Amino acid sequence: MHADLQRYDLAVLGGGTAGLTAAVAAARQGARTVLIERARTGGDCLWTGCVPSKALLAAAERAHHARTSHALGVHVDGARVDFPDVMRHVAGSIATIAPHDAPERLRGEGVEVIIGAGHFTGVDRIRVGGRTLRFRHAMIATGARPLVPPIPGLRELDPLTSDTVWDLESLPERLVVLGGGPIGVELGQAFSRLGSTVTIVEAADRLLPREEPAASEVVADALQSEGIDVLTSSPAVRAERKGDGDVLVVDDNGAERAIAIDQLLVALGRRPAAEHLWLDAAAVRTTANGAVAVDERLRTTNRRIYAGGDVTMLLPFTHTAATHGATVVQNALFGLRRKVDHQRIPWATFTDPEVARIGLTAAEAQERFGERAQVHVAHHTRLDRAIISNATRGFAMLVGDSRGRLVGATVVGPRAGETIAEAAAWIAGGARLSTIVRTTHAYPTWNSDLATASLDALDASLQRFRWLSQLVRRIRRLLLR
Repeated sequence: MHADLQRYDLAVLGGGTAGLTAAVAAARQGARTVLIERARTGGDCLWTGCVPSKALLAAAERAHHARTSHALGVHVDGARVDFPDVMRHVAGSIATIAPHDAPERLRGEGVEVIIGAGHFTGVDRIRVGGRTLRFRHAMIATGARPLVPPIPGLRELDPLTSDTVWDLESLPERLVVLGGGPIGVELGQAFSRLGSTVTIVEAADRLLPREEPAASEVVADALQSEGIDVLTSSPAVRAERKGDGDVLVVDDNGAERAIAIDQLLVALGRRPAAEHLWLDAAAVRTTANGAVAVDERLRTTNRRIYAGGDVTMLLPFTHTAATHGATVVQNALFGLRRKVDHQRIPWATFTDPEVARIGLTAAEAQERFGERAQVHVAHHTRLDRAIISNATRGFAMLVGDSRGRLVGATVVGPRAGETIAEAAAWIAGGARLSTIVRTTHAYPTWNSDLATASLDALDASLQRFRWLSQLVRRIRRLLLR
């Protein structure tokens, strides 16, 4: 057999989180593994997503605290933002983390790495760099890219996206963010805190439309209190390049409103990056939005080929991609039938306050379980840690099914992304709403809000129990007469 046609146990297309996780896990199990990446390993998370955005948010948070610490009796005078220094911090964060995802480390783990654009030429073959590779199993993990919609005049303004915003060398004086989802609100708040005048434009009737309405309200209130202009129910109509400056025209309650801009950041979601893979040659189908279609075990319509991460558009988060990568290795190499329960995967939006969620919202639970759905909320005005920190915006919400089992949670407040992990653990264990309070929480901590909400659920349960006990006693008295 020709060397180029030697069969790989696992061929991975894409060097982001899903692909890296799968390739390293497979190689550690002794599987002959190849990873094919078009540009650079590490994926969006390292180069344009999680790492740079959270580095920027960290700098913006320091600036904000310097300006607002007087509320705690601390007065910081002369604080200023050096934007080029901030961007050097962002670049330095990437550079420090990058070696972990580099081809050299992967090769050290036993993964063959090929830098090049690969595509399928058959149900068990990939063509890359003049070579044809055969595989027993393959994984598609090519991720997604920012979506720039066909709004008239938009492309002529050469807008920034979450991929290109990191090329900025100077702070925009006026930044308009088109899109009020997680990327839009995170970056909008960050640039505002660094000194830009920011307007966030969202077509839906609220920011963060996938979250609890109460969470959207808290975030919008926080952004507006910091001077950000938040426009909801305001779809973009067109963009215009004029002699005296660029403008974005939006539909503001039926009337056109022109917003002057120095930079426009488009944050309207992402689309799967799979069009270059020749999927038809491999008998792999896609969904209506171009995502690779998979079943619960992440297998495509070709039984040899799996897919994971953002290219599936199932739950586009880095930690989901890592779970997908590990699941594919178990199913492809070991013949297991592991499924990914996306209802049990949490996520967080790293605004200030943070928003974190897992499972069902209150509305989803009420739709599924009717009046028997249970919802309990602990507001941070009752949380000692929040009062001490002068950060009482926020709440913890626990959502239960008709039997009182925990099926969802939302936390809004500082460190919500960490707090939600406890709720995730309880949900994975099949806990009831009233269970959390039985675990002693350190005092004073942010995750005590979960215990408070759980205590409310326990009180409600006991109230029902007291009513039942009283009814039984009455019946007994009637029978004993």
